[in-house]
Amino acid sequence: MPKKESTDIMLSILSHCRLLGYCALAFLSGSASLLGSESAVDTPPSGSVRLPGIEIHAERGIVDVDARICLTEGMLELVACTEGTKEHESIVAIKALPVHVHTALLLIGARNGTPAMREPINEEQTRWRHYRPSGDPITVSLVVQDDEGNPVERPISDFVRRGEGESFMPNMGRDQSAPGADEANEKFPDAFLFTGSHLVGDDAQGRQYLADQSGHVITISTFGDEVLGLSEIHSHTNDELVWEVDPTHLPALDTAVKLRLRLKR
Repeated sequence: MPKKESTDIMLSILSHCRLLGYCALAFLSGSASLLGSESAVDTPPSGSVRLPGIEIHAERGIVDVDARICLTEGMLELVACTEGTKEHESIVAIKALPVHVHTALLLIGARNGTPAMREPINEEQTRWRHYRPSGDPITVSLVVQDDEGNPVERPISDFVRRGEGESFMPNMGRDQSAPGADEANEKFPDAFLFTGSHLVGDDAQGRQYLADQSGHVITISTFGDEVLGLSEIHSHTNDELVWEVDPTHLPALDTAVKLRLRLKR
């Protein structure tokens, strides 16, 4: 879908729901508004709201995204990507635009932060300062069908298990002398931070939402432009990947499912 047509659809829907002042203005005015915490909707709309490939149940704090299973075995860098990007390392792929996922999360009252970032602290760029990712916690689940064809919601941790890799997580002020969890029995988290990706470009050439280009919707590895990410920094180097697909409850390849995002209150 062309960018202008997609944006027009979103603005039409938001205007119909009397939310133009909350979100459409935020979308058009740049990163300071779209990505700032003040852009969340304090009073969610009643009923359901639809964006392409997304259904928003604002009063329940739920966003349902149309998705399909795109991987049933292997190591993971993502939970969700957009179609045509990283299906070989993600559990599900979605057709919806990541910027629409961002908008949907704003409509349920979630407030975004920023992805993990780093900056050099010397001229040689051999030393770096790391910044933790931030944003409201969002629980992630898949709505699949049971043997009788009834919808069943399962937490995303039902589909992910620990592999053999060793995660890279820079020390960001943690007490490394404190006892750690038993990594072999570590459970995959069900909540991710609404980091919100980034807007780049200028008004003259048009602003671009980075996750729309990369396809990074919900990531396990840290890329720095994801819509939703984990609370720690994880490498995407192959020999440092930690998590893999757990196929125990996973539907077959290409099965249609709902990716459910819920604001954790």
